[in-house]
Amino acid sequence: MNFKYFLCVCLFSFLKLNAQSVVKSPDGKLKLSVSILKEIPFYSISYNDKTFLENSPLGLKTNVGDFTTGLNLKSEIIQNKVDETYQLSNIKQSKVHYEANEAVFSFTKENKPAIDVIFRVSNNDVAFKYKIHSQKEARACVVEEEASGFLLPQGTTTFLCPQSKPMTGYARTAPSYETSYALDDAMGKNGIGEGYTFPCLFKVNNNGWVLISETGVDGNYCGSRLIGHEKGLYTIGFPMAGENNGNGTTAPGIALPGETPWRTITIGETLGPIVTTTIPFDLVKPKYNASKEYQYTKGTWSWIMKMDNNTTFPVQKQYIDFSNALGYETILIDALWDTQIGKDKITELAEYGRTKNVGLYLWYNSNGYWNDAPQGPRGMMDNAAVRRQEMAWMKSIGVKGIKVDFFGGDKQVTMKLYEDILTDANEFGIMVIFHGCTLPRGWERMYPNYAASEAVLASENLHFGQLSCDNEAANAATHTFIRNTVGSMDFGGSALNKFYNSDNIPNKGTKRITSDVFALATAVLFQSGVQHFALAPNNLTDAPQWAVNFIKGVPTTWDEIRFLEGYPGKYVIIARRKGIKWYIAGINAQKETLKIKLKLPMIASGTTLQYYSDDAQLNGKKETVKLKKNQEAEIKIPCNGGVLLLN
Repeated sequence: MNFKYFLCVCLFSFLKLNAQSVVKSPDGKLKLSVSILKEIPFYSISYNDKTFLENSPLGLKTNVGDFTTGLNLKSEIIQNKVDETYQLSNIKQSKVHYEANEAVFSFTKENKPAIDVIFRVSNNDVAFKYKIHSQKEARACVVEEEASGFLLPQGTTTFLCPQSKPMTGYARTAPSYETSYALDDAMGKNGIGEGYTFPCLFKVNNNGWVLISETGVDGNYCGSRLIGHEKGLYTIGFPMAGENNGNGTTAPGIALPGETPWRTITIGETLGPIVTTTIPFDLVKPKYNASKEYQYTKGTWSWIMKMDNNTTFPVQKQYIDFSNALGYETILIDALWDTQIGKDKITELAEYGRTKNVGLYLWYNSNGYWNDAPQGPRGMMDNAAVRRQEMAWMKSIGVKGIKVDFFGGDKQVTMKLYEDILTDANEFGIMVIFHGCTLPRGWERMYPNYAASEAVLASENLHFGQLSCDNEAANAATHTFIRNTVGSMDFGGSALNKFYNSDNIPNKGTKRITSDVFALATAVLFQSGVQHFALAPNNLTDAPQWAVNFIKGVPTTWDEIRFLEGYPGKYVIIARRKGIKWYIAGINAQKETLKIKLKLPMIASGTTLQYYSDDAQLNGKKETVKLKKNQEAEIKIPCNGGVLLLN
């Protein structure tokens, strides 16, 4: 062979291989590069030629092989175009068109198939998962460790929620994704020693933002967290051994050949792609058909104001009437109904609710043997036979849904319990809310009867401590950018009581320092297909009529979302659309009054808008304004205040 010809062949082969190891988004702006360095696989990500993730490790360690080192990348890289549309009424966008370029990178070890890394690259999202091939006679394996890492450039700041230590908190029920975020913090930390809960937000200098999470987790794997290291490296961590009272393994087991859940990375030069991403749902499929057409509803909930002692027949009957007066479809009857009301009286409440077009959600304890939460009903949701018998009874009296609480772990056995509860509930036509729980990971699409999860420092903390009330605005301006970006968030807020007590009595209990307009705005900011608001019957007479009328009509399902302005922990303004109607909602946690000119290109100039605003003393009012010819609206939001604009 002629030497020049040989050199050209080698050069062509080299260029071809390197071209195949780069995958771009459909618009060409997001670029993924995969490489092998000293037989270790790495990937990196850039957007508009700016680095967002530096060379980050890939690989798995299993009990049938170590697939983190000694690997070779096959030259044949399978590439596909993904172009899918789907409809899902209970997420931030009801109709989704998902386009991505997919590449399957196959790695061998000792000349035998080892693992594939399957990447999807869409315009602002990168996702990847592993496929483990059968190894000799093995038909199953334990994934002992995942080497997947995320190496952020130096100077990146973090917006992270530390993972709790296991078997801590109330009645040893942690971790339950209910710790406070540290905002604009430095890298190189590891929370309180146990890493961070998903999702995790990073600001990459002045280049933009990165949101890291996971999706597609079910009973076939565990939930994961992010472990912080020095020099900007974060890696995947499996559950802690002490979770769920030490029961269950920390390392997931899978059948071979088998796949792991997806790791997701959302990138934007602004926070817009972070707030609007649908990647948690784009990558998954329904696991079963809905047994009925489920209804996403608004409801009331006595417990947040009246606490345990008022989970009684008379109070719950009063709340049925209250929901009916608001035009709501449900009430949530919380803990201790089994002893303070009883099944016979619950049946009577269900029948009374039917006459008022108000259905019931019933609270249940998830355990079991894994923590000390004393509230009943206990010992039902963790036992398949008992659970199904209980659900058959609920179906017979027309119960709409359940709220299951106090899980406290991410192990595979716990993920299987979530899935089993959802699967059984669907058979009986029952929707499911989870509290004291893990983050939902694509569950809105995977499980048709899934309603929402808490997985956040929610409204109960406003009742329990004044500090939570003092920080309410900052927390609300955080959740929109982090927790609520990846899944429905059952916060249980939008209180119109000034004081968190049974009858809104001044100077009794904690005091709400945010405005009524703020409360209404969070009903739009916080996305959850099913919402039980923190309202009380006295609000029909002691709250402004414009506030009551708004909360009566606000939707819980949406067709579109747009990010307008904001910064985590400081302020946020977003727009949501329901049909042809736009709801623009904003809140401000900063000491200074926020003054801003909002561009609203989705609304025609000259349109008359309903305008809800606060003065400097947080006195709210409703008026009408006309949108200017340049489609700009000038707004002011004082500290702890809110704003709403409706066309």
